[in-house]
Amino acid sequence: MSSGRLKSMLASAVIAGVTEARARIFGHILNPTGQKSLHKILRKKLFGDKVAEWYPYDIKKDDKLVMARKEEERLSKLEMLKRRGKGPPKKGQGRRAVKRNK
Repeated sequence: MSSGRLKSMLASAVIAGVTEARARIFGHILNPTGQKSLHKILRKKLFGDKVAEWYPYDIKKDDKLVMARKEEERLSKLEMLKRRGKGPPKKGQGRRAVKRNK
């Protein structure tokens, strides 16, 4: 009986030693407890730069003429809506304020 127990202890020690050696040789992370680890995710290469390179540079953001034109179009549209009575309500006279006063 004791020889069987000794063999199993010896076998488990050999397996543990082989596992540790394999992890050291191949650069693996040893996880004897089996708990979840983020190592699998963290060892991947970051790909944010490649995604950023894929999209072309947006010149509209830096060109002041384009931005001024967009702002002018926005203001003219807002003015047209106000003339028709479809513009945004004045501060404190929106739907929520009317509901609160009832």
